[in-house]
Amino acid sequence: MKKRIAVIFTGGTISMKVDERLAAAIPALSSEEIMSMVTNIDRIADIEIITFGSFPGPHMTPEHIWDLSQLVKNTLSRSDIDGAVITHGTDSLEETAYFLDLNINVPKPIIFVAAMRNSSELGYDGPSNLSSAICTAVSEESQNKGVLIVLNNEVNSARETTKTHTLSLDTFKSLEFGPLGIVDNDEVIFYRSIIKHDHIETNQYEKKVELIKACVGCTSDYINYAIDQGTKGFVIEAMGRGNVPPEMTKGITRAIALNIPVVIVSRCPMGRVLDSYGYPGGGKDLRNAGAIFGGNLNGQKARIKLMLALGKTQNYHEIKQIFEIGVYK
Repeated sequence: MKKRIAVIFTGGTISMKVDERLAAAIPALSSEEIMSMVTNIDRIADIEIITFGSFPGPHMTPEHIWDLSQLVKNTLSRSDIDGAVITHGTDSLEETAYFLDLNINVPKPIIFVAAMRNSSELGYDGPSNLSSAICTAVSEESQNKGVLIVLNNEVNSARETTKTHTLSLDTFKSLEFGPLGIVDNDEVIFYRSIIKHDHIETNQYEKKVELIKACVGCTSDYINYAIDQGTKGFVIEAMGRGNVPPEMTKGITRAIALNIPVVIVSRCPMGRVLDSYGYPGGGKDLRNAGAIFGGNLNGQKARIKLMLALGKTQNYHEIKQIFEIGVYK
């Protein structure tokens, strides 16, 4: 008996074609038009099309992501649905996918898919990626793996994956650990599993979380401004191992004193942060002040995690545990 897969369309390049008047790609294809290009997919699955929207990646908002998360939860709660495939714009895909990975705890497969080329371009990769995603969704091996991202015949974890290139078809990569598996001959083959897979069960989120990249000469000016504007949490993309210019420390310590969580991650594409340096603005200095360390998460993912953590609890110690348990001793 074939499995029934919900294919939820949210928009992105996979649904675009070039408008000749603008000489640029815009949302244009319907969900049904896209699915019609995925030939012979009825041989392996029954498809239920659900149209959520036609949003370009940058048009996704926390509100849209929350609504999508609730839709996916409700859809997968149905006994006749065996998995979900979600089309999405590549620019914000990793944030939406990680949000759902943290917030939805079900065994059924959840697969994100996208395209790097629109339907007017030679080599439009939408139908191929979509067929690979559906092949992944019907596999028993995809159960209990959290949210997966499938493009260019590679399968990656939402927790580990980031967009690495503005153009390449294999833009989504797990830089540190490599893909979980591949899709070959309409079959998904997994090479490894994910050891750490945490969830944040909450029925709300906090969207007033700021992401700040540390760079030469940064001060506390923006941090202080954001505090005064009511920001509820900060993620700092620090330098290297987790260090910031000393002029930023006053703003960070002020936020912590006001019980506003400050999460430190690195602006480097690989590696975790650690309190290795003891000079002013160094990781040890920040940790002694009460900053939370975000492991090897990048800035955009740490922000998503803090948004959900603040939706669950306002307790600074509990938020620190959500980020650091199993990562730091």
